[in-house]
Amino acid sequence: MNSIWGWVGFNVVVLAILALDLGVLHRRSEKVSLKEAAIWSGVWVALSLCFAFAIYRYMGKQSGLEFLTGYLIEYALSVDNIFVFVLIFSYFNVPEKYQHRVLFWGIIGALVLRGVMIVAGSALVTRFAWTLYIFGAFLVFTGLRMALQKDEVAYNPERDPVLRLARRLVPVTADYRGDKFFVHEPDAKGKLRYSATPLFIVLLIVDTTDIIFATDSIPAIFAVTRDPFIVYTSNICAVLGLRALYFLLANIVDKFVYLKLGLSIVLVFIGAKMLLEHFLHVPILAALGVVGAILGTSILASVKWPRPNG
Repeated sequence: MNSIWGWVGFNVVVLAILALDLGVLHRRSEKVSLKEAAIWSGVWVALSLCFAFAIYRYMGKQSGLEFLTGYLIEYALSVDNIFVFVLIFSYFNVPEKYQHRVLFWGIIGALVLRGVMIVAGSALVTRFAWTLYIFGAFLVFTGLRMALQKDEVAYNPERDPVLRLARRLVPVTADYRGDKFFVHEPDAKGKLRYSATPLFIVLLIVDTTDIIFATDSIPAIFAVTRDPFIVYTSNICAVLGLRALYFLLANIVDKFVYLKLGLSIVLVFIGAKMLLEHFLHVPILAALGVVGAILGTSILASVKWPRPNG
């Protein structure tokens, strides 16, 4: 599978599914129901597990476990994206029926941008092996910082440099124009011009936010495997399920009060694994078990000991 045809085949299938999603299943902008989100979440997880089995079948047990571990780490870390997406959509008062369209094109942007980051990261790791220690130290630092942060998400879209720059460079309409990102209409002087809508600004912020989160998740997968194909496919499979996961968890994600702590411990563990690899090798099956146990414990603790105001 790890050949030019494997890369081409994977991307062709991904693009075909996305085309089916937008062109057939979601041609009209409408609110995504909880039932639909649950079904699509199950579909994306099932497809990812099928792909993991294909890797196991054609590339071996080790590669299959590496994919599963990388997928689990990325999928878990994507929950952090959901916290911020909720804030962004709330701040800009994005109607629920347009949120799917923003996340769809946000996913397309994420596929391209993460692909570039993974290729660059793979080149660095291959040519300069010591960069793994930098990645490891960065993950430990990020995990500790996440654990020490206050519960409130310290993100204010109004301070986002992308938002301020976009408003300076591109004329923006005062309100939404349906599900359109751009419109061609008269300005105050009656002259026709193209203007961005607030929905396009939201899309820009969603994509730049994803890049920020990718700086944590992509180095974490390099701790699991050096194979660019597994790094890329596990990352992309997790990102593809992010949209459905958002609509499934958006209203209850704040109930998992200990999940952020669990994610921070996972980052510290993965970072330490990278830093100590030369002295202490952690088998991939053991790493998968540790990550799964940490995440499972944090979720169960959130359910068993919810906060009084949660």
